[in-house]
Amino acid sequence: MANKNIGTTDMITAMQAADTVLIETGGSVKRVSPETLSGRMNLQSNIELNSYGIEFDTTVSDPTCTRVGNMSLHRTLPIQSRMRGCILDDDGNVVEYLPQNSWVSSTRDGSKGQVMVEVPEHWRRCLTNGTKRRVDLAEEELPGFKHVPLTYVSAYEATVDRTNADKLKLCSVVNTTANFRGGNNDKSLDGTAKSQLGIPATSISLTDFRTYARNRKSGGTGWNIYTYQAHRTLFWLFTVEYATLNSQAAFNAQPTAEGYHQGGLGDGVTVLDWAKWGTFNGNNPFVPCGYTDELGNGTGVKDFTLAADTYDTAATTVSVPRYRGVENPFGHISKWTDGILIEVNPGDSGLSKVYTCDDPAKFSSTIGDGYVYIGDEDRVGGFIKEIIFGGNGDIIPKVCDGGSSSTYFCDNHYVNVKNTAIEVRGVLFGGGASDGAGAGFACARSGHAPSHSDSGIGSRLCFIA
Repeated sequence: MANKNIGTTDMITAMQAADTVLIETGGSVKRVSPETLSGRMNLQSNIELNSYGIEFDTTVSDPTCTRVGNMSLHRTLPIQSRMRGCILDDDGNVVEYLPQNSWVSSTRDGSKGQVMVEVPEHWRRCLTNGTKRRVDLAEEELPGFKHVPLTYVSAYEATVDRTNADKLKLCSVVNTTANFRGGNNDKSLDGTAKSQLGIPATSISLTDFRTYARNRKSGGTGWNIYTYQAHRTLFWLFTVEYATLNSQAAFNAQPTAEGYHQGGLGDGVTVLDWAKWGTFNGNNPFVPCGYTDELGNGTGVKDFTLAADTYDTAATTVSVPRYRGVENPFGHISKWTDGILIEVNPGDSGLSKVYTCDDPAKFSSTIGDGYVYIGDEDRVGGFIKEIIFGGNGDIIPKVCDGGSSSTYFCDNHYVNVKNTAIEVRGVLFGGGASDGAGAGFACARSGHAPSHSDSGIGSRLCFIA
């Protein structure tokens, strides 16, 4: 049977040990033994049975992805379904898990611990085949899949515990007392429509955010600000669940006829006018932490209304999104991320080199030990057409020319390459309250040094187990 083409496992079993088979793989033809071919087929069958994911083509503008893998897992979503709210103490222990349907009656003021969302350990595989990109998820280790560690992401955009002025602590709580005042901590606004009580903290640099997060546990590296790795994980969990690269697609609570989730998370808190927002409250955040807690571990949107004669003469309504217990995963305020830095070289021919670090003990505001070069960032800016991707599914924009708010990744990339010397920049994700269609899960900003702070920039809290 040497040199015969075969197409089924039954034919393999009829072959002799000395027979060989011609197979095409990666564009080339190879001769293999029946035993080797059978092993490969069994391995692929096991992967297809025990994983689920999406595939998209970089030359196709439609942001809709193709579901691949085990279709029944796309209905049950075993990884996403295990995301759940909890209270985490400063040693990283779960004090209690929050109710599935609503957290409103739970203690969320910080007295028991931080309000977090547990993102379960799982495995992810990212494949490139020509212009096609594929991401697969699995609950258990499979060949070629990379480990995604158990991570706790703050349910809310983070605020700061100011109880001890000498040791500020980043926190994720629903607390309207002065010690947890958000924004730029302007107490003169207490009791007004511009009050910063109970809202996320801003006007803090990446570097200081990191210090405040680490202050939760002296000498440890488990507590961190929102990490790039955590954001990347949430991005792919959402994308696989909804099979779209457009996170701002209209929210649709109804599954498809096949039982798959569809749509997106809506506009988010992204539709304000920058100048009016500035006049209203200096471009500070305004949606209270925990506003969507009635949705519990679920996904959905809830309208928030800015009263008449505050932001505008008429009342203005924004839509606050929640993904699996994570409030405002994009929009409202841009979020600093740690574990990623960009070396921006000057000049029209310069490169913006992206470095990531997976070891929290080596997180830094300068590129050094532990940071690995993963590719070059787009320097044009605009709507994202292509991301770096690679073997880790890196979501830093690679190409923006040709994108739009309804094609490819549907989100904007904001850059600043006017520097005259080499500069190191941090990365902000998600976009803010005035970024409109440019905001979203993939929205990225790399125009600021890690020392930069701004009223519209915050972060989240993370604990890496």
